[in-house]
Amino acid sequence: MSEPLRTLITPERLLHQVRAPGWVVVDCRHDLGNPDFGRAAYAKGHIPGAHFLHMDEELSGPRTGRNGRHPLPDPDALAQRLGELGIDRDTQIVAYDDGGGMYAARLWWLLNWLGHRDVAVLDGGFQAWCSAGGPLTQTPAATTATRFDAQHRPLAVDVNYVDTHKSSEDMLLIDARSPDRFRGENETIDPVGGHIPGAINRFFKDNLGHDGRFKPAEQLRREFTTLLAGRAPQQVVHQCGSGVTACHNLLAMEVAGLPGGRLYPGSWSEWCADTGRAVARGA
Repeated sequence: MSEPLRTLITPERLLHQVRAPGWVVVDCRHDLGNPDFGRAAYAKGHIPGAHFLHMDEELSGPRTGRNGRHPLPDPDALAQRLGELGIDRDTQIVAYDDGGGMYAARLWWLLNWLGHRDVAVLDGGFQAWCSAGGPLTQTPAATTATRFDAQHRPLAVDVNYVDTHKSSEDMLLIDARSPDRFRGENETIDPVGGHIPGAINRFFKDNLGHDGRFKPAEQLRREFTTLLAGRAPQQVVHQCGSGVTACHNLLAMEVAGLPGGRLYPGSWSEWCADTGRAVARGA
């Protein structure tokens, strides 16, 4: 029996495993500006046997206006949904999207949060699958429901933790948004531009090469080691706009052999919802 995959899988390998017993593929395609995009893309054509999970409806929880744009889902509700898809503790899961892994990494993190580590993101995503000659289907995947037993892991921190540690050497806060949004420029998604004081910037797309796949592990390790500047990975808290692309940096650090970072799920969209919280701008 082969070792479980816990970070990335190539499309070439998935071609040989896509119908293997005990494997489940999940389509996570999404568009922040068009919530119907993912479901329509899945209906148009998806990897055979893949199920679809919606970013807003299943991979996030209800919004209150103060808890961010993509709050964490209820863990019991997500566990029940995973069980409905035939996922149990022994399942090898593969998540994919068409956005460089930005949405698939969210499912990767959520499953780790629920204690399920045998999950990999399709490196290069939907585009790489098609380029490798992978077949597509419009047929929805058949399901045989089972039970997914969640074993919650403390992989997230809340806004109070970030607020009390933002000036402390105990935490290195890494923001995954684009450099211009980090600086407070060209903000078109959240009502306030800027970043959390003390944060540094690592654009999640910097984890990818020109081919849309993750950079080699050695290169990622060099880049993140420089960024950490002597800090331990366990001191890192990742955030972005709403707790989605921050998971991409968490995955990249795992690929680099630097595990242990945590996620601030509320991220900038939660932070800036309270006008009493400090805002930093510029590089």
